[in-house]
Amino acid sequence: MNKKRIILFAILGVILILIIWIASGYNGMLSQEQTVDNAWGNVESQYQRRKDLIPNLERTVKAYAKHEGDTYLNVTKARTAAMNAQADAETVSQGQAPVDEQQMQRYMDAQDNARKALDIYVNAVKEAYPDLKSSKNFSDFQAQLEGTENRIQVAREAYNAAVKDYNISVRKFPNVIISGMMGFQKKSMFQAEAGAQRAPQVFEE
Repeated sequence: MNKKRIILFAILGVILILIIWIASGYNGMLSQEQTVDNAWGNVESQYQRRKDLIPNLERTVKAYAKHEGDTYLNVTKARTAAMNAQADAETVSQGQAPVDEQQMQRYMDAQDNARKALDIYVNAVKEAYPDLKSSKNFSDFQAQLEGTENRIQVAREAYNAAVKDYNISVRKFPNVIISGMMGFQKKSMFQAEAGAQRAPQVFEE
């Protein structure tokens, strides 16, 4: 009888250890996944900050622009293209971190197109209203845009760091056993863009 109890207690002990191990591994990976999601939210917040600068520039332009004529029409078309490019980028992510390398690449491409469209809009404004470049409002906009691009890069680096820690956690033994059972998947990272280490120069002197 005592021998049966010992065996039973041993089995229960092993089961308890397994439960604790699985729970600990699951909670750890869940916490790291939440860190990744928060970091992604910060990335999108900075991209939203860039998008919000477009109406600020428009208000500055209106102080100089005449609402009729081809000049203002061309600037307005450039603004519309910039806003549409930003909307396309948001459609790719839909508020969620990319689930694979292909979706991450689509998101990066969409955001790159959005940045280029904004540059075109800014340059259209600069060419249409050369005196505007010397105004304080325009200088403030330039500083905000350059600062935002730097914030985007910092947020992307923080996201990559969180993803790196998460990916290591879900792929190392013995967590890889739990991650397979619980559906924790490897996440994609941002890839460095050419010239990403330099602050953007969207205005010519």
